[in-house]
Amino acid sequence: MRRVLLSSEEIELGKRKVLNEAHLKELVLPQEGEILGRVVKISGGNQVIVACIDGVTRLSRIRGKMKRRMWIRERDIVLVAPWDFDNKRADIIWRYIKDHAEWLENNGYMTKPEAKPAAGVVAAPAAAPAVDQPAPEPAAATAPPQEIQ
Repeated sequence: MRRVLLSSEEIELGKRKVLNEAHLKELVLPQEGEILGRVVKISGGNQVIVACIDGVTRLSRIRGKMKRRMWIRERDIVLVAPWDFDNKRADIIWRYIKDHAEWLENNGYMTKPEAKPAAGVVAAPAAAPAVDQPAPEPAAATAPPQEIQ
């Protein structure tokens, strides 16, 4: 049985006005054997590369039930079920909409993506030592030889 969180607007009776996409779908949380992940690349042929929260990048396939009904894009958060016999492969079970993805990130289920620098921005190189100054000598690791009398 899936654990589903429903919004309070769905309980009201009468004509319901849809304010945004979040009111149309339910929030599905991961169960045992299911992992959240972020789509890295669409490979084609129902194949998607997903970076999961357990640190493993899996080659996942879109289930036939979702294949033509739900479009998956890069950087989407998806729910995957790893295969029992091959941990590097998985099936995509669910794709989260934007509002639910933000809810998962805010409540600690998924980490937010790191901010990447722009393509044209390059980090400043470390300051090089001045050419005129000699490099410091390394400290002697052994004791100096003692004279025998």
